[in-house]
Amino acid sequence: MRAMGGGRPRPVKAGMLLGCLLVLLTGCASMPDSGEVHRVGGEQHADTDPQVRVYGVKPQKGETPLEIVSGFLEATTSDEANYDTAKLYMTKEQAQRWKPDSGITILTDDSTQLQELSPPGDGKGDDGTQISLTGKKVAAVDARHAYGADDGTFTTGIRLTKENGEWRIAGVADGLVLSEADFTRFYRSVDTYYFASLGPDALTGHPPRDALVADPLYLRKRINPLGATVDALLSGPTDWLRPVVESAFSSGIHATKVSLDDTQRLTVRLNRAPSDSLRCRRMAAQLIQTVQGMSSSPLPSVEVQGPGGRAACSLQREQAASDYAPEGLAGQGNEQYFIDAEHHLVSLSGEDAQPIAVPGAFGSGPLKLGTVAVRRDEQSAAGVTEDGASLYVASLGAEGEVGAPVARSRAVDKKNRLSAPSWDGYGGLWVADRDPARPRLLMFRNGTGTPVDVAVPDLDNGRIEALRVAADGVRIALLVREGSHTTLRLGRIERTGPSDDPQITVAKLRPVTPQLEDVKAASWAGVSRLVVVGQETGGVPQIQYVDADGSASFTPSLPGISGVKSVAASENQDKPLLAELDGGIFRLPPDANWKEVTPKGTAPVYPG
Repeated sequence: MRAMGGGRPRPVKAGMLLGCLLVLLTGCASMPDSGEVHRVGGEQHADTDPQVRVYGVKPQKGETPLEIVSGFLEATTSDEANYDTAKLYMTKEQAQRWKPDSGITILTDDSTQLQELSPPGDGKGDDGTQISLTGKKVAAVDARHAYGADDGTFTTGIRLTKENGEWRIAGVADGLVLSEADFTRFYRSVDTYYFASLGPDALTGHPPRDALVADPLYLRKRINPLGATVDALLSGPTDWLRPVVESAFSSGIHATKVSLDDTQRLTVRLNRAPSDSLRCRRMAAQLIQTVQGMSSSPLPSVEVQGPGGRAACSLQREQAASDYAPEGLAGQGNEQYFIDAEHHLVSLSGEDAQPIAVPGAFGSGPLKLGTVAVRRDEQSAAGVTEDGASLYVASLGAEGEVGAPVARSRAVDKKNRLSAPSWDGYGGLWVADRDPARPRLLMFRNGTGTPVDVAVPDLDNGRIEALRVAADGVRIALLVREGSHTTLRLGRIERTGPSDDPQITVAKLRPVTPQLEDVKAASWAGVSRLVVVGQETGGVPQIQYVDADGSASFTPSLPGISGVKSVAASENQDKPLLAELDGGIFRLPPDANWKEVTPKGTAPVYPG
């Protein structure tokens, strides 16, 4: 075994990455079955400063096939927009047809090996050679820059032949392969935004409004970040989110100029002028919300221009936030809620405030609550009784009374009855009945009336244990139990049919925490981030952030706390976390440690 890049010393340019794993997928039909094995990666890298630009080295004369592949790996891990140096390691024909941006396979850092066919031929005719690459897959990024968890063994090959007397790469397929470390080093997560498409529920929500939905992507950190972000937005949503959102940018529209001036004012010039003022305004809303997420300072406004540079419309940050920002659906109140020792609903206002009973039937009276969800406007709440059998909805006003339950579970065992409920941002109330004889996911439009029986075709033999619906109404996080394990999955909410008889489906479930063997609790903690309590195989339960696409969150790790039973967070990220621990409620303010709120309390929640 020896490190990648061994052999005759090679000249190294300042800032060059040594031993980075970045290779290309190949379509070779045969794989080498002999030769020395070389482990890839493990060296220190020179780009810890984000301002450092990294460039590769051209191939040297007389290099062996393994040295060519090694140099190629180093060259492709660089800050060149078109990988020009990497193409020098290819035959001219291969360099012309190679498409490095078609996707990325991500492998674990310590699993990757190269093996060379020994001995190589002379490179003439069919006497070339191959080098195989094997590793353990972690994830993949598609051509639309969407991340998706993946696993299993990865095996591919790089075919080489001689051109003008020198070994060159001749057999590679489109796409890249990165180690986890290199992927984190060279790519960053960016949220693009599109409008929620609610189908028959578009006009029934309270309030009825346009709301933007985050669609996370991964883009290169140092290659035209502003322009690349706008281009990604205009090219449309990812395949997973596409059926439940819409864009103001029609097909064929692209940006010809994108700029930020000294005051952070964004200007985007399009190849076609918007067809009307409303469409232009919606374009501006998508642009300012998307670009704001990658800017360290507030964007005061955005101007959308037509082909000649003439302003088509402009939108101020405050107006965009008021009319379109996803936080508008999440709820603006500062209240936090939990169930007290008497099984009544109480609220907290400030950091040092004492919990007080809410007005109405949930804050006093004979009803004993086990779990609760507060509507996002904080005018009413839904509560499941302590025995898990009944779901009630009651006003949080002083005169609020509780009526008949809106749902009942017939399950004999308490743990098989109703889950904790959850509200979307349009007044839809969601709950799962875990009855083994008739498991169901239910949605009550505006929290009342006959529920819609929601289809979840990808559940297979799994059962929904808990749920949290996003404010945008088109994404839902589900804790799904299969056998002895419970995992976190994200589904998209598809609505079809007439408004008086809608059909709702939670489709295309995908894993959010594949690295965790079991997940105990989860809560939305931002527009594309969740906080979860879970454990890896052989580990202990920990609380951590994850991104909604399943990638590791770049948010700093949370202070350690063990024994957490449930967790609550707000989609407005400036609010503290809440956790249930040892029968009490704890709170984690920003930049602080966990602090006990009360020694007796359960089921903490924010509105939602």
